[in-house]
Amino acid sequence: MKKGIAVVAVLLFVLMVISGCGVEKPDEQGEMTKISCMLDWTPNTNHTGLYVALEKGFYQEEGLDVEIFQAGETGPEQLIAAGKIDFGVSYQEAVTYARAAGIPIVSLAAVIQHNTSGFASLKEDNIQRPKDLEGKRYGGWGSPAEYAVIEAIMRKDGGESDKVEFIDIGSADFFSVIGKDVDFTWIFYGWDGIRAELMGTPLDIIMLKDYDPALDYYTPVIATSEETIASRPDVAKKFMAATAKGYEYAMENSEEAAEILLKHAPELDGDLVKKSQAWLSEQYQADAPQWGWQDNEVWKLYAEWMFERELLSEKIEPEKAFTNEFLPER
Repeated sequence: MKKGIAVVAVLLFVLMVISGCGVEKPDEQGEMTKISCMLDWTPNTNHTGLYVALEKGFYQEEGLDVEIFQAGETGPEQLIAAGKIDFGVSYQEAVTYARAAGIPIVSLAAVIQHNTSGFASLKEDNIQRPKDLEGKRYGGWGSPAEYAVIEAIMRKDGGESDKVEFIDIGSADFFSVIGKDVDFTWIFYGWDGIRAELMGTPLDIIMLKDYDPALDYYTPVIATSEETIASRPDVAKKFMAATAKGYEYAMENSEEAAEILLKHAPELDGDLVKKSQAWLSEQYQADAPQWGWQDNEVWKLYAEWMFERELLSEKIEPEKAFTNEFLPER
């Protein structure tokens, strides 16, 4: 579930290739419309609704032939903007970075309503609040956003972030470094938190949303390009109708949904998938009026938070970064 932070310098290359790179149009003979969707990471329970929609024929019912790709060296944000793929799993931070860099991608749905991530440590280390991070070693991937988040929550708790040692661990597995090379790192509770429970490894987790409303942002989201929205709104509508149906099915049928994910990703640990799915099925919609719903205030707060900390090159218009227009009416 761990994911890299979008880097503006990398995203900018898209601006050179956007023109002339269209995506395949629906067949004039009425055949199935081929659609590509890329994940943000290896398959996990954030993605279950996509696989459920594929397995249960929800995309086919909408006339769509959907192929799901795993993430590669180039992230879905860049490929969406370049017209190389139609839809992708992203997250609010990456979409915000892209918008600030002039890259026209748009979030169509929030996969999970609240930020389920936080800074995790072994319970034996007694790191229970942000101030406790002083003198500790943080394992991350070297993003400016990591520094900003740690500084922000520590300052609110009277701590000093310059007393934290930052160590780049890249994509190292949480359990291979925690308590050895580092004292805490950033995880998603719905995956590594659940995994720790299954392993009998007690953790303390400082949940970001508990310390600043701006950090209760959407992660992950389903994204597409402004071009797809403008030129093929019917396809976007159909894709989101089927995808929403997939996540709603997963919310009501957790065990079956887990089995579907395992069918498409048999390399995953079955016990982890089942327990993670049971927990996450309650989080997909949470307190929102429907699955996928996005609130302008969430986008506004986080964009302002990022800009104030000089994580963005310029301000964005939050209302253009997302839309609820393609969610099915409920």
